[in-house]
Amino acid sequence: MFLHANQVDWSGEYRLRLVFNNGAVSEIDLKDELDGVIFSPLGDVQFFRQVSINDETGTVEWPNGADFAPEFLFTLATGDRSAIATPAQSVAVR
Repeated sequence: MFLHANQVDWSGEYRLRLVFNNGAVSEIDLKDELDGVIFSPLGDVQFFRQVSINDETGTVEWPNGADFAPEFLFTLATGDRSAIATPAQSVAVR
């Protein structure tokens, strides 16, 4: 089963409450994860709170195209790295 985010709610400042398709519910703070050009607009809390779920991919995203993979968010929230694909689970792209 691939991990997806089913629901995201803004919880104030740079915090999100996430519900994953494996039943886990977590609140995370992304303040320290907003590095790089694509994430710089998220430094504005009014923009950050425009977060949504991409229904096709199950990723958490913003209107400027910035997104976080659900596996990264799950690992950040729980410390459980099992959601990250191992080399045997990875798919080669040619």
